[in-house]
Amino acid sequence: MEPEEIAELRTMYIFTPPGGQSWGLTYESLEAKLRERNPDEFIRIDAGTDGPVKGSSMHFGITLDDEQLEGMALLSPEGMSVQDCTASSAATFAVWLRNNVAPEGTAINFNTEWGMQSEVPDTPVPTTSEPELADLFIAHIAQTGGLD
Repeated sequence: MEPEEIAELRTMYIFTPPGGQSWGLTYESLEAKLRERNPDEFIRIDAGTDGPVKGSSMHFGITLDDEQLEGMALLSPEGMSVQDCTASSAATFAVWLRNNVAPEGTAINFNTEWGMQSEVPDTPVPTTSEPELADLFIAHIAQTGGLD
């Protein structure tokens, strides 16, 4: 498959702090950041069955590259994901995450649903441009195999 074709494939991208680190993520702070982007963003918090943190999740809508996508955030394990997403949109999300959610100087790792299924390890998200991140995400998708 050519890189241009891989770039159009859609999967779930998962972003997490590296092991042992935290972004200090709270649903309230994330909701505020999402509403700064778009006051009408869809946001739903599910309390889960284990109390206000363990087992809880936040589902949200986010517009990336003029397309409405769905995401999810967890406090435990801490992280965010965006579903049914292209490499370019994932790069846009990663830059927004780095600039608005993860504290300055805190690292971000990523993987994809396909990468996890193929046991590809989490990869650091470098501080670089959106096009370079999209290229990294395309290379990751190619690494997961099964594209023939």
